[in-house]
Amino acid sequence: MKRLLWIGSLSYFLIGLAHVVVGSLLPVLLEHYGRNYTDGGSLIFAQFSGFLAGVLLSPWLARRFGKRRSLIFALLLLCAAEVLYSLLPPWGWLYAVGAAAGFGFGMVETLIGTIIISGITQGTGAAMSRLEVFFGIGALAMPAIASQLIALGWWRLAFPIISMFAAVTVIAWLRGSFGTLDAVLDQQEHRGDARSTNSPKSPTVEASKGSPIGNWKLLALFIVFFFIYVGTEMSLANFLPSMFIERLGLTQAEAALSVTCFWLAMATGRLFTGYIADRYGYGVFVALSSLAATLLLCVFPLIKGTAGAFILIVLLGLGMSGIFSIALVFASKMMPGTEESTTSLLIGAGGVGGALLPLWLGNSMDRGGAVSSAWLLAGFACILCLLGGILYALYVRKKRLQTASS
Repeated sequence: MKRLLWIGSLSYFLIGLAHVVVGSLLPVLLEHYGRNYTDGGSLIFAQFSGFLAGVLLSPWLARRFGKRRSLIFALLLLCAAEVLYSLLPPWGWLYAVGAAAGFGFGMVETLIGTIIISGITQGTGAAMSRLEVFFGIGALAMPAIASQLIALGWWRLAFPIISMFAAVTVIAWLRGSFGTLDAVLDQQEHRGDARSTNSPKSPTVEASKGSPIGNWKLLALFIVFFFIYVGTEMSLANFLPSMFIERLGLTQAEAALSVTCFWLAMATGRLFTGYIADRYGYGVFVALSSLAATLLLCVFPLIKGTAGAFILIVLLGLGMSGIFSIALVFASKMMPGTEESTTSLLIGAGGVGGALLPLWLGNSMDRGGAVSSAWLLAGFACILCLLGGILYALYVRKKRLQTASS
């Protein structure tokens, strides 16, 4: 399982790089093509559309062709898309290239999450947190790499760097052997295929075929939870510098440090959150982390000093660091046997929230300024806290019913 975890971590590092490369290079990319920020927004939306399609289609492709084959296809697609980016084709083509890249890393994120959650049954929270650490490292590393390449005039080389990591990851998955889990990774559902119908199926394979439809109310709560959480996280990441400039009078360079502090705190927190959640329970962790995020975001509009604001942002990063990965594990434990479909739906819901809620916050920044936008974030967090409490209460009720029936 250690080999699986390290290759999964490499894969998450790759998608961390891929998620932010276009945003990191967007100013110079638009200058090269003579385009405006509206066109840049359309390119990012095309990539998001591909990401959402990859997330939602990954369970069907995994069942049809096997997880390993689907994963390798997604990595090769991402590798090819990044090569095409580096060739700087006509602008209109970039929309298709962006959609292909998004499809690739959307599939990779979903498939890896499903494999880890279903394949590592002990210490699942710690395993998912490690993946998120490497995702954060990739997301932090790419802007730094891109800034250096821009300064040297070699900015287009940022895309082949991702292609290189994608190729290495393909080789790792092709050559990797994971013992009994190999049967799960290579399992296909071809009707009439003797290898599929006659080969023994592990309990994990059988469990992963479940559908969350029977738990639709619980699933709906988790979908809204992920929509709100990722939307809040992306809103913070996108608008923290603007809020710091308006409220604290900082320069652009000083305000940019707020996002760096936030992501560094997130990455640091993820080193420990998995172990804490495994020890004290996933439901407890999600509920308390949501409460901590809510309290901190309610204090955020009241902070006026620069030092206090940066301390609060670090605490907020630590408080929110494990919510996404641990909530994924929590959902899988609450709805056992639905890992494939549940993981894709929840990551997809998070992706939609990450696209839509920042639009709402941006409109709030234009209309009401930083203070009203900070209170809007606090409102999002209050909804998140309420949902986290409801989900934990449902978990406690389920455990009591199981104890009473046994």
